[in-house]
Amino acid sequence: MRHRVVVLALEGVYPFELSIPVRIFGTAAGPDGQPLYEVVTCGLDGGTVRTSADFSIAVDHDASVLATADTLVVPPFTCGPDEARDWLPPELADALALLRPEARIVSICTASYVLAAAGLLDGRTATTHWNEAERFQRAFPRVRVDAGVLFVDDGRVLTAAGVAAGVDLCLHLLRRDHGSEVATRVARLCVVPPWREGGQAQYIERPVPEPAEATTAATRAWALERLHHPLPLAELAAHASMSVRTFCRRFRAETGMPPGQWLSRRRLDHARRLLETTDLPVEQVAAQAGFGTAASFRQHLAADIGVSPTAYRRTFTTGGRAGAR
Repeated sequence: MRHRVVVLALEGVYPFELSIPVRIFGTAAGPDGQPLYEVVTCGLDGGTVRTSADFSIAVDHDASVLATADTLVVPPFTCGPDEARDWLPPELADALALLRPEARIVSICTASYVLAAAGLLDGRTATTHWNEAERFQRAFPRVRVDAGVLFVDDGRVLTAAGVAAGVDLCLHLLRRDHGSEVATRVARLCVVPPWREGGQAQYIERPVPEPAEATTAATRAWALERLHHPLPLAELAAHASMSVRTFCRRFRAETGMPPGQWLSRRRLDHARRLLETTDLPVEQVAAQAGFGTAASFRQHLAADIGVSPTAYRRTFTTGGRAGAR
């Protein structure tokens, strides 16, 4: 049976975020062209749902369908009350109680308030829109709020920051379920990047570099073509015609992370694609991704997703699913 994604449309739902799951998961297909997911949209009572825009939508299912969900996605919605308890009215609490214990739960943007009010984020790391982070933390002190990331994967419960970060998180779940090749194909069909670099900080502090300033974009593109080389920091800075100090400062401002961390992430992404799509020995995968030795690659992969290269390859060559981070 296909993995069932249930999208819960609450009163005042934002239309763009409501459409993200069906657009991403509904586009995913296997090698034979068969859909990998079934996406179902529901409301609490199965009737007409008012959106945040000047129109309403009609849904075909009520909240009882939550009992069949493999993954539940809660998009954000307009909600004015300041009290945390007002994010979880009794009928919504009853609906969430229908979920099976193994079902994944995903919030997009401020829908994290719903998960937190239900106690699903207690003791977990989560994110929300940067503009809500302080208020969210005051309302739910038992949640570890990370306002600097685009999304948080805490295993069964996942939270995305504002708006387009919901796309990032859904693509991440595709990679987790079916590998980067499927996720990249969906991203291309949707004309969005397979991943976005950095976190929310780049959107808070400086969304677009000043036109007169040099950027590190060209050097990042250059580095991606040379991942099999060592690429020391001094060489990256020299390519960008900057001092090391200036390069590091601008790199972090543009990507939200230091050059070494960014480079490690790109090497891991490339290595995972090689494991999924080729039969190259682990030693050659490590070399092509720039890890130098198989031992170094194993160490980095284990730290990132907790599995060995052999186990990761077996997961994606037998139709299995990757383990949660």
